[in-house]
Amino acid sequence: MEQIVISTAYITLGQVLKEVGLIDTGGMAKWYLAEHTVYVNNEEENRRGKKLIPGDILLFEDGRKIEIVAN
Repeated sequence: MEQIVISTAYITLGQVLKEVGLIDTGGMAKWYLAEHTVYVNNEEENRRGKKLIPGDILLFEDGRKIEIVAN
């Protein structure tokens, strides 16, 4: 499982998509989420502005898992 370390209270789903290289710009997040299934804590999520906090687990349709952790 990959980890994304944040030093703020939260990170948005769109920022995570950009951080892991699934999209190139923040504007692509809406398109990506419309075309691909992403689960946050086992619930399907399609809001690019969804706030993710330490402890949240993301699961992508290709099987990739990412955990948000605090710095």
